[in-house]
Amino acid sequence: MKYFTLILTAFCIALGGCASQQDVIILDDRLIELEFQLSKIKSVAKSQKTEGNKLRGQSAGLRANLNEIRAEIQALSGKIEETEFLLKQNLAASAKASDELNQKSEKQLDGLKEITAFNKDRITQIEQYLNLELSKSAHTVKPDLAKKPTYQTGKTLTENELYQQAKQAFDKGSLDAARGKFEEFLDRYPKSQKADNAQFWIGEVFYREKWYEKAILEYQKVIENYPKGNKVEDSLLKQGFAFYNLKDKPNSRLIFKELIKKYPGSNQAKIARKKLKEF
Repeated sequence: MKYFTLILTAFCIALGGCASQQDVIILDDRLIELEFQLSKIKSVAKSQKTEGNKLRGQSAGLRANLNEIRAEIQALSGKIEETEFLLKQNLAASAKASDELNQKSEKQLDGLKEITAFNKDRITQIEQYLNLELSKSAHTVKPDLAKKPTYQTGKTLTENELYQQAKQAFDKGSLDAARGKFEEFLDRYPKSQKADNAQFWIGEVFYREKWYEKAILEYQKVIENYPKGNKVEDSLLKQGFAFYNLKDKPNSRLIFKELIKKYPGSNQAKIARKKLKEF
């Protein structure tokens, strides 16, 4: 077994991308944390002791984390297949390789595959509780949000100029450019009277991209950070539609009712009432 471990370690160092038990352990730890979060959400939903916006925020955050882990598990499955192929190829070519060694290597790889399949089942169970039906958009490549927006050098745009540029980009359908400019606006003018609008339009960018989980979280920032702004009603309404598009009718209904209760005379409440009739 020690000889096999040395061979596997050597291959992984050479390849720089082999699957390992550590990869599985890390993903398992993250899934345990997700399952713990889910148990808290179930408890809160059952007792109804938490405010609606906190509950939906937790739900949306859980979905976002779930998508990340699903992608990592898919990548790990690919690594396992690659490791299996290369390991078998090299062991077959090695004069020192024995039947016993081959059996041990295959057994360890089978173990990794079994755990990965089990983790996929755990994700499915979480999805079923959240009523999350994967759409085509869930499998599309999402924008790289880890990168900070790069601002153009030269003339510094005024508050109004930068906002207008961002809005024009959005209206033209240049969503990446619009998101970058609205984020730049919030970085440069965080106390602007248009800050809540800029934050709302960031949510709209994600909504148009059908990345509804992220849209919900961005709308939530409007609700929490700008409670007296003029985009709270719109943010609640769009959160309701986002959850509806995710096939999560319980959360969608909850938000529409909250909107109607808080802003009964608004146009947004009128739309929410009409939408509730479809449930």
